[in-house]
Amino acid sequence: MKYLSIYIILLALASCAAKPDQLPDSNYQVTEADMQMLDSLQHKAFLYFVHEINPEKGLVKDRTTDDSPATIAAMGFALPVWAIGAERGWISRAEAERLTLNMLRFLLGSEQSTDSLATGYKGFYYHFLHMQTGQRFWASELSTIDTAWLLAGVRFAALYYSAGSATETEIRELCQALTSRVEWDFTTMPAGGENDRSISMGWKPESGQHHMGWIGYNEAQYIYILAAGSGYENAIQGYKTWLKNYRWYEPWPGLGHAAFPPMFAHQFTQLFLDLRGWQDAFTRQRGISYFENSRRAAYAQRQYAIENPHKMTGYDSLTWGITASDGPGEKYNFDGHKFHGYAGRGASGPDFFYFDDGTLAPTALLGSLVFAPEIIIPSMRSMIERFGDKGLLGRYGTVDAFNLTANWYDDQFLGLDQGPIVLMIENLRSGLVWKTCMSDPLIQKGLSVISQVEPEP
Repeated sequence: MKYLSIYIILLALASCAAKPDQLPDSNYQVTEADMQMLDSLQHKAFLYFVHEINPEKGLVKDRTTDDSPATIAAMGFALPVWAIGAERGWISRAEAERLTLNMLRFLLGSEQSTDSLATGYKGFYYHFLHMQTGQRFWASELSTIDTAWLLAGVRFAALYYSAGSATETEIRELCQALTSRVEWDFTTMPAGGENDRSISMGWKPESGQHHMGWIGYNEAQYIYILAAGSGYENAIQGYKTWLKNYRWYEPWPGLGHAAFPPMFAHQFTQLFLDLRGWQDAFTRQRGISYFENSRRAAYAQRQYAIENPHKMTGYDSLTWGITASDGPGEKYNFDGHKFHGYAGRGASGPDFFYFDDGTLAPTALLGSLVFAPEIIIPSMRSMIERFGDKGLLGRYGTVDAFNLTANWYDDQFLGLDQGPIVLMIENLRSGLVWKTCMSDPLIQKGLSVISQVEPEP
């Protein structure tokens, strides 16, 4: 343990010595000790998708509460998670196939209609579903982005299960049917105005289309790639509107990036897609890739913690990472600090942040692992060593969030956190998810179409 502590201190000193515009070489050599830590975190996060599910329908809980509904985004993450489990020997391939087939059969056979208790409509699915029945839950929206994450998992399964067995053949057929029945035209926002023909955020049978579309840099880039690859003609105009609303922000020299404060926005598309070297009109103009953009976002969050503008307890070069997460809530009050519950937290720099109340989320780091392992691995090791037995670690690995200012550790785990942890650790270890998804002709078509879109002035 003494040598581990010395290792952490030396890394911290080296990291602090580097100026923000002098990023270290990202070709970090993962050590055996690093891999043991990552393997443990990945395996425990994987177990969420074995225990917090309805295996007969493939429904995955939103969070570890008794009354939690399923969330379709976590269901999308589950499909590659189960495959990773089979690759790692944590479950058999036959079990991964069974869980996958059960989910796909349920999705294709569930009700698609305007009924308020249907599972979906027009090929899209409601954000939250009842864990037993699979019906719409909480009067939630027909979610375009969460359907996209569901379909990201479906597209992975279509490529991963490539054998000629009856089971794997059926998996591929179901994946194709689910992809092809999505009616993208249903999501098109009206022409003109800020949301000009962008993809709508959602729809409800009670009120119709959501008033906002997916525009500007955020987590939804995948949805345009998927739509363009599926032949949706308005994807081009929608992406023009998307690009038009970017915000380029340079909080420190050398860390300019397309900004969105919550870290998950820089992760989710790249959970599935390897965007190293890939550019569209915006990133070509800036001379970076989206991978580099996410790398800079990670470094910006770390520098934000070092400067700690709001003087939160514990922030430093080894204790950082802000994204949408649970929080202490209003019942906590310490030295005049106001704490939020679940919120879309984030920080891109000292004057561009959301809900910074001292709450940190491990998935902000682990979901960014491939972008900057040289700062994330030492940070995770340090936080586990210092806070693991105080509440940071539990049955599924790292809890959703913790707050040293409030002396608070969450007692829950979320599917939207545990999924990215499993996927990004695997992308670092083997590249399985990236290699599989990038071999998809539909995705390659989408990337090609989107890369040629020129933004409107």
